[in-house]
Amino acid sequence: MKQALKELLPLILLFSSFSLFSQDASIKGQLTEEDGTAIIYANVLLHAATDSSLVKTAISDDAGIFSIEAIPAGDYFLQVSYVGLSDLVQTGISLSEGEFLDLEALVMSPNSVQLEEATITAKRSILEVKPDRTVFNVEGTINSTGSDGINLLRKAPGVIIDNNNNIQVLGRSGVLIYIDGKRLPLSGDELSNYLQNLQADQIDRIDIITNPGAKYEAEGNAGIIDIIMKRDKSHGFNGSANASYSIGRLPMSNAGITGNYRNKNMNVFGSLNGGVGQRFNEMDFINELNGIYQDEDVRTQTDFQNGNFRGGVDFFLGDHHTVGVLVSAGSNTSSESNFDRLELSPLSNREAIDSILVANTITDAERTSQSYNLNYAFKPGNGRSLNIDLDYGRYVNNTIQDQSNEYFNASESDVLTRVDNDFDTPSDIQISSAKIDYEQEVLGGVFGIGSKITNVFSDNTFLFYQDDSTGTSILNTRNSNDFEYNERVTAGYVNYARPINQKLNMNAGLRMEYSDILGELMPFEEDLQEDPVDLEYVSWFPNVGFTYALSPMQTLSLSYGRRINRPDYNVLNPFNYQLSQLSYSKGNPFLRPEIVNNIELGYTLFYRFNFKLGYSRTLDQITRLIAPDDVDPRAGFITWENLATQTIYSFNASLPFQIKPWWSSYFNVNMFHQNNQSDYGDGAVVDVQAFSYSFYQQQSFTLGNEWTAEVSGWYSGPGIWGGVFLYDPSFSLDLGLQKKFFQKKLNVKLSVSDIFYQSFWSGFSEFDGLYSEGSGRWDSRRFAVNLSYNFGNQQVKSRSRKTGIEAESGRVGG
Repeated sequence: MKQALKELLPLILLFSSFSLFSQDASIKGQLTEEDGTAIIYANVLLHAATDSSLVKTAISDDAGIFSIEAIPAGDYFLQVSYVGLSDLVQTGISLSEGEFLDLEALVMSPNSVQLEEATITAKRSILEVKPDRTVFNVEGTINSTGSDGINLLRKAPGVIIDNNNNIQVLGRSGVLIYIDGKRLPLSGDELSNYLQNLQADQIDRIDIITNPGAKYEAEGNAGIIDIIMKRDKSHGFNGSANASYSIGRLPMSNAGITGNYRNKNMNVFGSLNGGVGQRFNEMDFINELNGIYQDEDVRTQTDFQNGNFRGGVDFFLGDHHTVGVLVSAGSNTSSESNFDRLELSPLSNREAIDSILVANTITDAERTSQSYNLNYAFKPGNGRSLNIDLDYGRYVNNTIQDQSNEYFNASESDVLTRVDNDFDTPSDIQISSAKIDYEQEVLGGVFGIGSKITNVFSDNTFLFYQDDSTGTSILNTRNSNDFEYNERVTAGYVNYARPINQKLNMNAGLRMEYSDILGELMPFEEDLQEDPVDLEYVSWFPNVGFTYALSPMQTLSLSYGRRINRPDYNVLNPFNYQLSQLSYSKGNPFLRPEIVNNIELGYTLFYRFNFKLGYSRTLDQITRLIAPDDVDPRAGFITWENLATQTIYSFNASLPFQIKPWWSSYFNVNMFHQNNQSDYGDGAVVDVQAFSYSFYQQQSFTLGNEWTAEVSGWYSGPGIWGGVFLYDPSFSLDLGLQKKFFQKKLNVKLSVSDIFYQSFWSGFSEFDGLYSEGSGRWDSRRFAVNLSYNFGNQQVKSRSRKTGIEAESGRVGG
């Protein structure tokens, strides 16, 4: 009964809120040109009629629609501005309590300045800073050509990718990845492989939410990265086709087609993409443990091919109701060849090689995914909205490994011993969720309430085979197991936002999550049976934020949030995943959830320049550690442990400049200090501090005659990966060139990435008697060409025929 009440509490809170009523007013309108073309990303300002003070701001969306909510009763006037068009001023707006005013279509006229021969193109800025997120506009950068999702994230502001493709934001690990607002239930290698097979040409933008509110899941210490895929909102039929080819040491190519048809009753959309290519990775390690010196070289090459489909339909049932269906499916097959050579010698005489271990591993993997979404939205106006989402996803991974381990003498002329192992490690992840969100205006603000139930089931099998003296592969039942992981989270939240006065705004929320987790290890030998991981707890996650307008062009913000990061199946399974006979990784079934408290102070100047100070303190930080094996003095392993505390102080500056009409510039600077502390006893102590910094810049040039050029690059200073690995600086510089043909329907992009080949990693770690140095690089220096062709109505452009001024999809600073 107690458990049932815990799960029903969020729903009871949700439906009891529907009796609340609205007090504030709201305004809606649509901006068009004289020919009816939508005006996108125009600046909309609402002023008080009494003293002309600025009350609220808004931006028109891709359909030219804007809305302003939570407006106190009173008299106002509206001012709209857009590049190439005369300002529009709508006076005589008088609002009473609870009133919803639909201004319908507002027509903007061409600027009176005669510019018949001039064409001004305004693109989305590479970065937009919004109250709750930073938006990295991928489509606005030439140098995304031929890239994949993981390498694209390396360029995103505040994002760091470590040597194991783990993602950090503002120095914090534990970030959640979303696709189009839906959480991607993958982690570890599965997440890395998914992002590597996600083509950059499919991505419209990346939203980075460092301190999410109560409406979002509390999971993810570093916040949320939401990858928004391209989707046309124009009326009529529109579409595009693209193909790209890139070459470094190895080639890669991909192609895709997208299309949609939209009218006043429905929107049908879809995309189909595929890719094929090869990747390589080189790593070198030096290890010192138990009086043994190891010199290790690892070389990996992967051949892959992938394809994915995404399609859906939205039905507009009148002015207020929308029902949508979305289906996604993907497939990836790969064959990886891994060569690992390890020299062993006494630490006292490193030149006197004792023996050499050579491990050759062939890994064949097939990964498939499918997801389904059914959604309903009700927006009757007057500040009210209701959204319902039902989701189901399945992610299947079938991986088979064949590994040989040969010990040679010092001259590598004779084989001393040989051990052959095979691994069969299928996994099946299924996730289902139901979510409901409701908002309405209450007491001068916007009140939100919602609930979400999520079920995650993961079945992971680990089969370890060894060849006997006859070469027959025999199942090793003592090193094989099945691990099932069940996670159910029932959540409810309330949120309230309102202006306290004309300068100060407040947003506060509280989220409750009841977690029921069962991780059960099922070994093949009865004496290896362990107690299941059985966790059940209720957690509360408050958040509060304030914004204060120092002046019309200066804004301060202060926010606080509490979040959680639960260990998943990847890090809980205690059995060994063997990289070679002397190197393996294993999970830790005794990991505890980590809890983080984040505080951020922000300052925005001229709606463009953004500065942020952050403080983060994490208890029981889940981190990766490298340690010596307890049985074999030559072996080392990677595992996961809880740090006692992790403290991070961070600073971020986002600085866009328009240096010349033909030259735009963007700079992003990150700095943070990290302090990791823990004591595991017997001398196993983590006491590591580091100051780190990173810098990203992009210079864009309009050269005329539809030519544009781009120079971008990043520099990453020293820092900490995991718990104890201190990494060295690295950098990358990219060049890009773009030309448009046939009235901008054909777009040709040329680019070269990492021209100095300096985006490698290197560093060292020292923990529990194991000292390790390492470095690695991948095929980061690449030459790429991309062709894309747009077809159909292409009405997403806003164009003034009389002035010849046009703006491509994206916010215009004007």
